Amino acid sequence: MGKFFRNPDLVWRDEPEERDAIITALDSGDEAAIDRGWVIIVEGGHMHELNLIAGEIWLLCDGELDEMGIAKKLALAYDAPAEEIVNDVRAFVEASIKRGWILTGE
Repeated sequence: MGKFFRNPDLVWRDEPEERDAIITALDSGDEAAIDRGWVIIVEGGHMHELNLIAGEIWLLCDGELDEMGIAKKLALAYDAPAEEIVNDVRAFVEASIKRGWILTGE
């Protein structure tokens, strides 16, 4: 599929402080925090919040990495096997390509 990059026509922002708060909440046992959003995408007048992992994947779609490259970066950050994370990456990227949020290139 090649490398992935965010659609430049979309308006979006990330909130690193909220990301840090989510991680702190998860570390203290608040499992519900995993669904809190920290990256916001505005599309067609609608706001979409991305949860922790989706937001991390979104930020890594910068045109430099392919699916496994993104999974390896997340594996290092979260001390988890890339082979497990790659399925989450694939699911998010495939859904985002269908929505026109992510584009592919070589």
